[in-house]
Amino acid sequence: MDWDKLRIFHAVADAGSLTHAGDVLHLSQSAVSRQIRALEESLNTTLFHRHARGLILTEQGELLFDATVAMTKCLEAAEARIRDSEEEMVGELRVTTTLGFGTLWLAPRLPKFYEKYPDLKIDLMLEERLLDLPMREADVAIRMKEPSQADLIRKRLMTVRIRLYASRSYLETHGTPTTVEDLKAHRLICQNPRAAQVAAGAALAQELMSHEVASVLSVNNYFGILQGVINNLGIGVLPDYLTEDFPDLVRVLPEIESNEVPAFLAYPEELRHSKRIAAFRDFVTEEIFEHRRRKKEAAKM
Repeated sequence: MDWDKLRIFHAVADAGSLTHAGDVLHLSQSAVSRQIRALEESLNTTLFHRHARGLILTEQGELLFDATVAMTKCLEAAEARIRDSEEEMVGELRVTTTLGFGTLWLAPRLPKFYEKYPDLKIDLMLEERLLDLPMREADVAIRMKEPSQADLIRKRLMTVRIRLYASRSYLETHGTPTTVEDLKAHRLICQNPRAAQVAAGAALAQELMSHEVASVLSVNNYFGILQGVINNLGIGVLPDYLTEDFPDLVRVLPEIESNEVPAFLAYPEELRHSKRIAAFRDFVTEEIFEHRRRKKEAAKM
């Protein structure tokens, strides 16, 4: 098949319009239309249903689009590896992690990373959905579970536990609970057990809510829970990696915590020699080492 025709087909399928695809490709609508007709004739099939609102892929068109998407991903991977073979640390690094870890732990540390690598561009994608690394939806991921996808290099970073925290000023005003039954006199701030989150966090929230807590504020991410806690709304269910950066947090009911949640860094096997990923991996590893060291020193005080 003609590569140029496939490139034009991919742009049309992605845009759903000959005009929009032409704008992207800097071609006239008639030129794009001729290439699509020629491709359909060479394959002896119809690739698009044409109607007033645009173009819709036929079944055969969807099959071809799946193939061009995979080809595009492979080309992007090859381009990334070529860029990484150069001496200069430049280009884009697409990092995905959870909203909580990304906003509350990783983002505050990125200024140090940019000091070392000012020409790198970080595209930080924060969501609970697991992006497909082998299909290059992202270059590197930090997840709160071991990735199950094949052809990934994995590195265990740390262990997280979900615990109960409140602000000092809240506890001074409302008192400190000494038993789980005392939570009835406080507002519990947590994720809804049905929200997308690690299983250990959902199990802990569900167990706490079974104690007839008088008032509950549910938020669908840890950033929102933290905001509620530091604004004295109640006692929050939060991951323990927050305590270093938010020293006003006081742990409540220390006997209550979730099961261990392992945090992993992962990236595709094909990017094993990527200088950008190596720089990011080493940076995160060093930051976590320092994080652990400071936690141990604080525990001794």
